[in-house]
Amino acid sequence: MTTATAGSGLKWVGRAIRRLEDPALVRGRGRFTGNLPATHFVRFVRSPVAAGRILKVTAPDGITVICAADLGARPIRPMLHKYNYLPIEQPILANEVVRFVGEPLAAVFASTPAQAEDAADSVEIEIAELPAIRDARDALAPDAPAVHEVGNVVVDGQFQTADFAAVLAKAPRRVRLVARSHRQNATPLEARAAHAAFDASTGRTTLTCTTQMPHLTRTAIADILGFPESDLRVVAPDVGGAFGQKMSLAAEYVVLVWLARKLRGSVAWSEDRRENLIAAFHSREQRIELDGAFDADGKLVALSADVVANIGAYSCFPTTCGVEPLMAMAELPGPYDLRAYCCRARAVTTHTCTMAPYRGVSRPVITFAMERLMDKAAAACGISPIEIRKRNLIRRFPYTSATGLVFDEGSYAQTLDIAAAQIDLPKFYARQREARACGRFLGIGFATFSERTGYGSAAFAARGMDITPGGETVEIVMDPSGQVEARIGASPHGQGLATTLAQLIADAVGVLPASVRVVHGDTDRTPYGWGTFASRSLVIAGGAATLAGQKLREKLLTIAGNLLETAHDDIVLQDGEARVAGTDRALPIAALARAAHYHAHRFKDFAPGLEPGLEPGLAASAHYDPPGTFSNACHVAEVEVDIETGGVRVERFLAVEDAGRIINPLIADGQVHGGIAQGIGNALFEEIVYDALGNILTATLADYTPPTAREIPPIELHHLETLAASSLTGAKGLGEGGAIGAPAAIINAVNDALAPFGVAIDEMPATPQRIRAALRAAEGKQSLSPGGRGC
Repeated sequence: MTTATAGSGLKWVGRAIRRLEDPALVRGRGRFTGNLPATHFVRFVRSPVAAGRILKVTAPDGITVICAADLGARPIRPMLHKYNYLPIEQPILANEVVRFVGEPLAAVFASTPAQAEDAADSVEIEIAELPAIRDARDALAPDAPAVHEVGNVVVDGQFQTADFAAVLAKAPRRVRLVARSHRQNATPLEARAAHAAFDASTGRTTLTCTTQMPHLTRTAIADILGFPESDLRVVAPDVGGAFGQKMSLAAEYVVLVWLARKLRGSVAWSEDRRENLIAAFHSREQRIELDGAFDADGKLVALSADVVANIGAYSCFPTTCGVEPLMAMAELPGPYDLRAYCCRARAVTTHTCTMAPYRGVSRPVITFAMERLMDKAAAACGISPIEIRKRNLIRRFPYTSATGLVFDEGSYAQTLDIAAAQIDLPKFYARQREARACGRFLGIGFATFSERTGYGSAAFAARGMDITPGGETVEIVMDPSGQVEARIGASPHGQGLATTLAQLIADAVGVLPASVRVVHGDTDRTPYGWGTFASRSLVIAGGAATLAGQKLREKLLTIAGNLLETAHDDIVLQDGEARVAGTDRALPIAALARAAHYHAHRFKDFAPGLEPGLEPGLAASAHYDPPGTFSNACHVAEVEVDIETGGVRVERFLAVEDAGRIINPLIADGQVHGGIAQGIGNALFEEIVYDALGNILTATLADYTPPTAREIPPIELHHLETLAASSLTGAKGLGEGGAIGAPAAIINAVNDALAPFGVAIDEMPATPQRIRAALRAAEGKQSLSPGGRGC
């Protein structure tokens, strides 16, 4: 935990300053991959069927078609060394067989995007269709078609505490639930794009692309194509949203690098929205069966879970297809104190698009399942949804979960209490009763959850990953004019990380945040790092930046002490000056920077103001690899359900969030707002739909419907700041929290609104069709007059 930085009289941390990244973006001066000029433009020919054997690929004269045999590339083969993982290989272009609609099987290029699209349309493909399997439950059948020769279950994780069976058998009350999350797409504003340019003078290729992991992208592509990493530079410029979809290696990027080297020129590809919806990574398709055992007081004493994740046709690199089911197994109990636990979590292949992490990964689904269980248990126990949560939340820290996760200090009960007080439950229930009398159905729903954030190499090593992401390195340099450059391995894409890091560094070295330039997303300019994902960057890169800033501050204080002829501890760095405390004696920090640099370049053996042995220049680097920290929150949603149409309107949304020290409240609020907006889409609107043959039915935004501003209510936020020793800066991650809690809160609210009808919605999204189907199924079992229409 940190307080005011020693030696710094100016405290930028905690200020809601505007993002330093925004002026260029709002003025149309951003640097996006799709804006780069190229000699050739690429289009991919994609499979029109879900499963089949490729018989022939032909094109008219004058069109060059690139197929798998032309590449000579290794397949994408992510590895996991635990949990009965069976490795499966993804060819860069489909080779002999296709395994999902949209899989790239050939590429063409032309001098304009339109010509390239025409060329792709002219390619004729002949495929002998094979039986396709769409649903993971069907893929578990012994006689199901095998997507790969190894079988359809490619991860099978199992966990059970020693006392589970005995505790389960003694419990007086059991509550069962089958929760299902349907398939979704991250739908970033900017779809995937790549530009590869070969430099004949150096033999190097520069790949500019929409990636979250530039360094690992470089490593993977160099390995696949068989050349040294030094021959490839990867640049992630401004990226228009990613949300995890741009974390995994895209086979299309490999093709572009190969083609640029082959043509010794530049090539470009920009994915259109249809391609994004059918062929970019999907997410969240899971079925979770829970059996919760409760004691007479409503305490959850044992939990059994069966998790089946439909991971699509291949395993994503680098996290592997185990990322969703294994996260579910490890973190399913969430914020609840539970000692007896049993879980089986399987990753199952089908003839659908590959799954990969999406904001929150498994947590929106497991939170949804657990929060539905809690509401059902509250009804069974005859207590309120708030009371059952109070009886089960973790209250003592550090807390070690049944699966061995160590929870640092949090505020689970406090966030729930504040949310309940702010929402004014008596007033809501009065409105609910009045509305029901008039034939209108209001509901309120709660969701309490934890968010594991900022975890380093130890957490990833525990998963048995072949590639183990971990800490981050930050290099800070101050030039002779006193301007600071921070080079980071993290790769932000809209989170405001450059601003928050600048605030941390400004506090450390006594400059203004505007004097700090953060360099990221360029493998030639930054230390090797793991990119931006899993709410990790502010915790890990922020910790490394703070450590490096402290090193640089010590050198500045040493120089200032000599030049001002005073003790090191008497100097304060603030407002771009080194000042002797309590006096008017000061020097600009730029003067200190010049003295440090001129020691090497001008003064040689004579170094005024510098202690003997002090290295010239002003540079520092630091590495930070923390164990991880848990954020937590309580979300509350108020909704109205139209029982005639099944439509849901979210009337109010409140979140009480604890993400430790808030570095920039403006950015924190924006992150939570954005996550909640996506969570509303996940809860009510967004679903990738396939038919029984594996044909995708939601290939446009007319069919796959993200929420608009009209569907997003005013969002009320309250922040707590529990500073944990597990985070150097005191900050915890919060980038995914909005998306984690919102679906559960909203669907609990929908169920509360529909309680008079005795129906349950345990699927997300809770679409009008599903709500109407549930109401129709309940007709005749219970009747409820809609009441007076004139109320």
